[in-house]
Order: sequence, then structure tokens, then C-alpha cells
Amino acid sequence: MSTRWYPIYQRGNPQLRVFLPNFWLKLVRPEQKQPPNVVQFACSMEMTRHDVKNYLEKIYKIPVVNVRTRIAMGNTKRDMVLGYVTKEEDTKLAYVTLPNTMKFDFPDIFPSDAKKKIEEDKKSLDDAKKNHKKFLDKNKDRPGTPGWFSI
Repeated sequence: MSTRWYPIYQRGNPQLRVFLPNFWLKLVRPEQKQPPNVVQFACSMEMTRHDVKNYLEKIYKIPVVNVRTRIAMGNTKRDMVLGYVTKEEDTKLAYVTLPNTMKFDFPDIFPSDAKKKIEEDKKSLDDAKKNHKKFLDKNKDRPGTPGWFSI
């Protein structure tokens, strides 16, 4: 939640006031499987379903059919040593229904090409380790010889 405080309105000119809205939306991957035209957002606690709809339609030009909101309770934890209880902040979740013709796919941040590249990097690292071990084993039988000296 934003903690901005705006100056109190004073009569006269000029007003020393800058309007910065406290509204924000964050795209969230849903925990349960949703239909392809439903998108889940975490939003500001002050936002209503009308605010979410206007936000998406006016700023991002996304046609919205319906918006449902719910407040998800934050987890509570007990400190095992001192015994006090802490609670995470509650979050408001907005389920936005798009028209039936639209389909939302959650973006793939780690594509399969990146996984192949990681596997290739692991393979090259293993090869480098084997070659280094072979290099160290050359002088294993000759104690007292410096590491840079080899045949």
C-alpha cells in the first residue's frame, strides 16, 4: 500500500499538489486452473471492481466483460524462540473475465531454448572439470614439483 500524503487543500493559487494515484495491478499466475479467458491480478486494497475494469479498459484498452474480487488473507507465523505471532499483509485478488473470443496465455519466461543452453553449459563445465583433474593427475606421482611444471 502506498503511504503518500497529499498536502491539504488551501484556497488560492497556485496549488502545490501533484496527483499520483495509489492504484496498481500485478499479473499473478493462478493457483487453481482457470478458463482461458480469465486473468488473475493482485491489486491495491482500495481498488473496487469498477476501478479495475476502468483501469484495464482506459489505460491498456483491454475489453473486460466481468470483474470479481476477493481478499486473500496473509499467512500467520509464530516465532518458535520468542513466541510472538506475525502476519503477512492481506492482498486483494481480481479475477478479470475477457470476451470469449480472447484467450490469455501466461508468458513463458524460461523457454525451452534456454533449458537447452543451460544443459550445454553444464556439459561444458563437466568437461572442463575432467580436463583439470587430468592435468592435476599428471604431477601426482612427482611430489615437490611445482604445479606449473609438467611434461
